[in-house]
Amino acid sequence: MTYQIIAAGDSHSFPDKHAFINQADSKGNSLVYLGQDAADAFANSVFDHEKAAFIAIELGNECLGVHIDDDNGPQNVLGFARFRIGDDAPTKLVELVRKPYTSDQALAAARAAFEAAGLVVAVCHDFPGRILNRLVRPYYNAALRRLDEGLATANDMDMTLRLGLGYPDGPIALLNRSGLHHHFEVTQDLYEQLGQEAYAPARRARNAWLKQNLLIEDDDATA
Repeated sequence: MTYQIIAAGDSHSFPDKHAFINQADSKGNSLVYLGQDAADAFANSVFDHEKAAFIAIELGNECLGVHIDDDNGPQNVLGFARFRIGDDAPTKLVELVRKPYTSDQALAAARAAFEAAGLVVAVCHDFPGRILNRLVRPYYNAALRRLDEGLATANDMDMTLRLGLGYPDGPIALLNRSGLHHHFEVTQDLYEQLGQEAYAPARRARNAWLKQNLLIEDDDATA
């Protein structure tokens, strides 16, 4: 399965060199819109989308339905995102987003393209945050809130969760390492989209985001 990559800004899924990028073909019969402006590039594209075996649009936390019709859109268009926590390197997991009318042929072609580059594909329906962010962000918020309440020290909470649940990292250490302010940005976005209290950013995450933005403002002022 051959595909072209249309780069449109920095990519959260592929910030560095990767086999998926290297295997692209400028004459491929499918299209991958990559980067923070992928959806705009798709909307303003000069390509004949109807002839593509599949079209994959990199998503943030938003639904694919923001960019195509919810009920009756092109059957060959999917969304995707490679899971990544903050500044950590992306994982091997790619979440492919399909609509109810997405064709099985387009889904299979897109899956094959990602898997050929050594990635692992999970398929989900069109919801904000997809699978992993929907599941792990409330867990991270809960850990941060229990830390605020004084349930235990950060080290003891992390150790308990690592040993008790077999996680490679405790949530507090993971968020601090990868950038707690990034967790705020994701949870705030999901909270606004879903309106569910579990996604409301924890105090520590909000403070980290405010501190980060103050540092940026200070840097801009002294530049």
